[in-house]
Amino acid sequence: MATFHIEGGHKLAGELQPQGAKNEALEVICATLLTTEQVTISNIPEIRDVLKLIEILTELGVKVNRVQKGMYQFQADQLDIHYLQSEQFAQQATSLRGSIMIIGPLLARFGQAYIPQPGGDKIGRRRLDTHFVGLQKLGAQFNYDPDNHFYHVETEKLQGAYMLLDEASVTGTANILMAATLAEGKTTIYNAACEPYLQQLSNMLVAMGAKIDGIGSNLLRIEGVSELKGCQHTILPDMIEVGSFIGLAAMTGSEITIPNAGVNHLGIIPDSFKRLGIRLNIQGDSIHIPAQDSYEIETFIDGSIMTIADAPWPGLTPDLLSIFLVIATQAKGSVLIHQKMFESRLFFVDKLIDMGAQIILCDPHRATVIGQNKKHQLKGTTMSSPDIRAGVALLIAALSAQGESKIYNIEQIDRGYEGIDQRLNSIGAKIKRVD
Repeated sequence: MATFHIEGGHKLAGELQPQGAKNEALEVICATLLTTEQVTISNIPEIRDVLKLIEILTELGVKVNRVQKGMYQFQADQLDIHYLQSEQFAQQATSLRGSIMIIGPLLARFGQAYIPQPGGDKIGRRRLDTHFVGLQKLGAQFNYDPDNHFYHVETEKLQGAYMLLDEASVTGTANILMAATLAEGKTTIYNAACEPYLQQLSNMLVAMGAKIDGIGSNLLRIEGVSELKGCQHTILPDMIEVGSFIGLAAMTGSEITIPNAGVNHLGIIPDSFKRLGIRLNIQGDSIHIPAQDSYEIETFIDGSIMTIADAPWPGLTPDLLSIFLVIATQAKGSVLIHQKMFESRLFFVDKLIDMGAQIILCDPHRATVIGQNKKHQLKGTTMSSPDIRAGVALLIAALSAQGESKIYNIEQIDRGYEGIDQRLNSIGAKIKRVD
């Protein structure tokens, strides 16, 4: 396993270009299975999880051509469905939770699909019920092999249906939406997720010939068509990277500019950082964060402690709560971080406490952070990355800390952030990757 050796305490300066959105990439790449025609996708982040999905599609028989960095052509005209029953596929798909989204497209085109129990980050229980119940309402039948932890899904013909999702699952909505585009008749999805990733997927499907109404809302209506065509699609900048870079600037007191930040798709993210006292200057599609010696957390109107909580879009994405928690450790004031959507994402706070942060872990969902107003700098330590988002939060903490830190298991970080050490070193960070 590779390790990051970080020399903390250095101010950074310069531009950080965000990569394409990982979550969108996983969705739209799966959508290429819906057509026999060529689909070209630009701004694909060449990170471990995305490349693993592309490898799975290649083994499935998809013709994949890397035109240039970040631009790929996909053509799924000759697929080998039997590959889905192989041990190789089981090993690949088990380690990539996003692979669950191949079910909808394959079920719509071929009437069957196979998928092992997906893996992914250890961030708590993430049910697959929304995927399965939604596809069952369209006419799919699921058979589970408990010995091999494998699902076989089949249908004679998907039929449009009305459904009210029990949770606004992003990947669940994506899976059902893709299947519904080729189902017979009309499908209504209520309580659908409406994140920018879903809006982008919907717009791509419309460009392919799908008929979708309600894009951007939690009520989607889809009229099935007999076939879809090829298209060209460009992935949005990754809002999680944008938020991570804002947090990095605040923690290290650095002046950083984020060009091509996809400002119109960030929702309440900029305002949420402003609630922690972080100054942002939005100039067109760029965000400039000036160097700040201190930043003060707001209170509610009645003077009570500020709460930062995640929620389904258009609420604050849960993928950024670890960043908010870390930057709050050096703010002036206190804040309650409430992680509502996952139960294990706050367990990395013990590593921050070891670095000198003042945090009370109230329960698996809530942590109270007492900011130190940069009067007591965090101290370098040795730690391990538990998941993608916590890993980057710990990296930001290490870059602001006094002394050297080591972060093990950085393969987790590599799954979500392309060449993050090289990009940060280019603006003054001191990170050494040791294999």
